[in-house]
Amino acid sequence: KYAAKYAALKAVADDEKLDETERLIARLKMAELPRNANPTRVRNRCNTTGRPRGYYRKFGLCRVELRD
Repeated sequence: KYAAKYAALKAVADDEKLDETERLIARLKMAELPRNANPTRVRNRCNTTGRPRGYYRKFGLCRVELRD
């Protein structure tokens, strides 16, 4: 939901050619976004049970469901 906005603000914040105030404003706007909008907080989960551990990306299932 916020991926595009987060990526655009991140690009502005990391661009060293821009003025420091513009970069600071971009970092402050990034801080206003919800924490769950951060891509590092997204966790792979099993499609059937929602289990977060033992997840196989290729199948989209956890190890328990894969055996069944």
